Amino acid sequence: MTSPDRDFTAEGERTAEKAREIQARVDREDKSFAGGDGKAMQAGAREYPAPPFPAQHLKKPGLQADLELQPMWDAPHYKGSDKLKGLAALITGADSGIGRAVAVLFAREGADVAVAYLDEHEDAEVTKAAVEKEGRRCILLPGDVADAAYCKGAVEQTVKAFGRLDVLVNNAAFQEHTVEFEKLSQEQFDLTLKTNLYGYFHMAQAAVPHMKPKSAIVMCGSVTGLLGNKHLLDYSMTKGGIHAFTRSLATHLVDKGIRVNAVAPGPVWTPLNPADSPADKVSQFGSDTPMKRPAQPEEIAPAFVFLAAPSCSSYITGEVLPIIGGYSGG
Repeated sequence: MTSPDRDFTAEGERTAEKAREIQARVDREDKSFAGGDGKAMQAGAREYPAPPFPAQHLKKPGLQADLELQPMWDAPHYKGSDKLKGLAALITGADSGIGRAVAVLFAREGADVAVAYLDEHEDAEVTKAAVEKEGRRCILLPGDVADAAYCKGAVEQTVKAFGRLDVLVNNAAFQEHTVEFEKLSQEQFDLTLKTNLYGYFHMAQAAVPHMKPKSAIVMCGSVTGLLGNKHLLDYSMTKGGIHAFTRSLATHLVDKGIRVNAVAPGPVWTPLNPADSPADKVSQFGSDTPMKRPAQPEEIAPAFVFLAAPSCSSYITGEVLPIIGGYSGG
């Protein structure tokens, strides 16, 4: 029902004028807004480096010892509180990067640690020394997680050394970018899937029979498994698969009292990316996140402690925790 006393045409014109006034004000604000100081966000216990980084390209699998800018993994401000006291953990890819940082914090929380790695012996020895410095035992297990026999043997050696296995961290990964989809080789595709999916599957299958109620499996997923990545087609596929595997295995193991969760990091300063991306891209690694920098391994590792510790996450299973430096919002 219309009102004869109202001039809808005039009201429409006034609303349009109001819209133009708002538009003009916002346009002026756009021109005066500098978008912040352009610096990387610092919200940690100590300051972390931001791009540009040394333009460096490593040979695979990538030695952390060879990085010109060393990742920050020792977490000097993190104080342990016996969250994993008396437990034993097996961590794949623990020679460097996120895996090393997780190994150190697990040890600081009271766990003995088995370090599974490919062939980066120099890096692995550094991890072993760091775990032992925390007062815990450490064994080194070189080999290929894509091999089911290696996974079975690694689990058996862990149980033999420590008498138990309470936490499995599936973290080892292979990553290589692809410029053109048509040129993604069968060899690369196979290696990516066998390392990132077969490796996680075989290690979990070998570990579960030795794990008691209150044990935990923590997978390392990736933001690429959530959002995709146009140059990491096979890698992103595996990370999405890891997220699905996490949720499925969590449901399967509920009756056994074993929790299964995943951490999905964004860019992290480890040997993985300098052993993949061209040097010029490495120099700007992580600059496209809202925080304008990559994470350091010690910023990611506490999430693994949280998901491994019965005192912290006893009612959490099947979750994927993104740690990606913020969301852009478009």
